[in-house]
Amino acid sequence: MIRRLYRLWPEPALLARLWSLTAAQAVLQGGLLGLLVPILDAVVRPRPDLDAAAPWLVLGLLGALVYAVISIIATPVGFRAAGELAVGLRSQLMRHITAVPLGWFTADHKARLARAVTSDVGDAAHLAVTIAGPVVTSVLLPATIVAVVAFVDWRMALALCVIAVVAAVALRRAAHISELTEVELERASAGVAGRAIELGQAQPVLRAAGHPTGTPHMHTALLDHRNTYRSGMRRARRPYFAYTAVIAAGFVAVLALTARLVVTGEVGTATAVALLVLSARFLEPLGNLIELIGALRAMTNKVARIEAMLLIPALPTPDHAVDRIDSAEIEFDSVTFAYPGADDAALRDVSLRCAPGTTTALVGASGSGKTTITRLVARFFDVDDGEIRIGGIDVRSIDPETLMGDIAIIFQEVYLFDDTIENNLRIARPEAGWRELEEAARAARVDELIERLPNGWRTRVGEGGTALSGGERQRVAIARAILKEARIVLVDEASSALDPQNEAAVTDAIAELGADPERTTIVIAHRPATLRSADRVIALADGRVAEAGMPADLIAADGVFARLIGQADDARRWRITDRTGGRS
Repeated sequence: MIRRLYRLWPEPALLARLWSLTAAQAVLQGGLLGLLVPILDAVVRPRPDLDAAAPWLVLGLLGALVYAVISIIATPVGFRAAGELAVGLRSQLMRHITAVPLGWFTADHKARLARAVTSDVGDAAHLAVTIAGPVVTSVLLPATIVAVVAFVDWRMALALCVIAVVAAVALRRAAHISELTEVELERASAGVAGRAIELGQAQPVLRAAGHPTGTPHMHTALLDHRNTYRSGMRRARRPYFAYTAVIAAGFVAVLALTARLVVTGEVGTATAVALLVLSARFLEPLGNLIELIGALRAMTNKVARIEAMLLIPALPTPDHAVDRIDSAEIEFDSVTFAYPGADDAALRDVSLRCAPGTTTALVGASGSGKTTITRLVARFFDVDDGEIRIGGIDVRSIDPETLMGDIAIIFQEVYLFDDTIENNLRIARPEAGWRELEEAARAARVDELIERLPNGWRTRVGEGGTALSGGERQRVAIARAILKEARIVLVDEASSALDPQNEAAVTDAIAELGADPERTTIVIAHRPATLRSADRVIALADGRVAEAGMPADLIAADGVFARLIGQADDARRWRITDRTGGRS
């Protein structure tokens, strides 16, 4: 465990210092207990010899002072080590995660990341100080006492070694059961946590359905957690009592051996008393190990989860990555790609080109590969075959920071931070001036929104932007993309499910994005207004390019794109009529 923590923590000197102080305390404590032998030998006599005991008493006093000083030093070091370990581990995790492909961030993986950064790191750092220290003491103190006892009586030292070996075997069994139990309990706890989040998020639906206390899945998760806890306690009970029995039997064996040595006259009364005290201090920390082993195994499992997170493959980057892109031209050259674990390819031999200063609309049925194209441009994943080039350079050869610095992504579900509109825009360019902010807001039609908000630019948008409507969040996201001045903008169905007013505003904002002669815009859209304003349309079917060209030409060709436009127009003309044939 110590080696694993050293590997995890980039600067383990403080932790090493803490454990070194703890080890010094344990060895010093064992040495001070060893002073009982000469002190008792000098005092417990028919005529006590205080002069013989005095040097040992002075040495014991000095040792006690050193022990107190070490304790005073170790306490603040422990608090500091716990804090710095947590900060160091979190920083290491966050640095690593920023190099992981964006496609890794599924809902399940994000939950794992949140648990690792908060619970696992915090608990591991805390336990490394509060548990690892006592474990070091519980191992080194008995070892020191055995060494001291060996100078007094080899038979007692041998007996203590036998007790330690038997206890180690029993402890190993208990530790294995504890580890399995902690893993199962963590799984059950994760299930309860997920259902608890669902309970909070879905309260309107649950209350409307008459289930305010949760779905059957919620109650099943709670029952599973309770059963897992009970089962774990039952499984851990037997090895716990077995280990306790070993320690108790060891104490009986020590008493019996001491009595035999006294009766046979092989040791005196003073030595016997010292041996009993030393044996008791030998067995006490060993007995504490069974109490610590559960927390130690919990720390081991938490460290293992952190290690697993750090082993997630990062995006491969060449040693001499390109740090400049001269053009925003996007080219797909015979690209084939399948999502990890998928049986079928999402894209098959796709070739296309998007020139700077143009807006390209991607159309097609659900699952045709539209979103996959935008994800591959942003290098959420690497292609299985073929090549994607930006400015004539393979995206795999471009430095990830350089690539993402030239790309702005507007997702269908926009996420805004619980901050002001101003600060949500400044995320794109913190150094932007007011004039640039206002120009971006005007281009994305956010200025209309700001005028009617009570605090204007200073209005907080709520967690995830919930204080704004979907269309308003889209406009803020587009303004953020404009402010970033990225030369490549990827828009994922930004105007879907919007009211006419917001749809018109978002459509105008997307057109504003495409007006820059150096910017390449790719839009996934179904609305006719957005499609007709595109310079070029690429229709996809089953992961292949079915047709490509200017909107007017594709409508005249009466192919896939023409059918999609026709279906959209028919849907817009749809009306509810009464039974007499009149519209309502």
